[in-house]
Amino acid sequence: MKTVIFVVSVLMSAGSATAQMPPCAAVQGWTQQGAARSFDADTLFEYIDGNAEGYLLYHFVGMKGITCQSGDMTLNIDISEFEDTEFAYGMFTSTRDPRLPTVKMGVTGQVTERKGFFTKDKYYVEISANPEGDHSATLRAFLSIIEKNIQGRTTLPDAFGWFPTENLTPDSIRLVPESVLGLRLLKSGYVAQYQAGKAFLVRESSPESAAQVLTKLRERFGQVAPAKIADEAFTANDRFLNGMCVFRKGAFIGGFANLPDGRNGVAETEKLAANLK
Repeated sequence: MKTVIFVVSVLMSAGSATAQMPPCAAVQGWTQQGAARSFDADTLFEYIDGNAEGYLLYHFVGMKGITCQSGDMTLNIDISEFEDTEFAYGMFTSTRDPRLPTVKMGVTGQVTERKGFFTKDKYYVEISANPEGDHSATLRAFLSIIEKNIQGRTTLPDAFGWFPTENLTPDSIRLVPESVLGLRLLKSGYVAQYQAGKAFLVRESSPESAAQVLTKLRERFGQVAPAKIADEAFTANDRFLNGMCVFRKGAFIGGFANLPDGRNGVAETEKLAANLK
């Protein structure tokens, strides 16, 4: 199991959000074990070699912390900062167990017997407990203290309000940090599973950049048919992605893929495009 640490300083972001953490002694009976540690994108592998790439995929900025001890029990706590709130939430969704319930903590969190974690604004907080046993109550106590000392956003990324709710598979919206739908042209964005097909949304840096990407997608799929959705759109059939409908609205590219035979996705895609304000 990796060693995790508890922050005793302030993590400053490019913006208003900060994460200020209390010492281990904030919970009675706990003391700091060892020195505080700090890592950035270049040194993270020294700490969690083999797992660092998973953090870097979500635009990891830095990590600070310490280890807390009480008797023979230790709490290993990581406070990680990411580029923005979306990537911090993406890190959470890559870690959570979808079979288990979440808790309202920051944006959202999850606590098991030996592990607790949550995301708030640009931060992802994780605590691991040793030895084996049910340490969930202690984990919740520390997580609650940390959560109160992080300033910033506590709501889901805006993209969660863009996907139509009709026939949406619960808890299926997630951030894909690279190659959305397996296409390198779609660098980073959201996907959501529906009863018929998979919706996706990608935000480019500008409308001009999005228009260039859409042109390349037309060339990639070959035989396409124009559709009257938002600024421009088309339908297509792909060997791997099956039926598709793709649109551009300003700097956004989105649509539906993996549609069954006989579905062109125009109606579903119109609703998705309309939700983008």
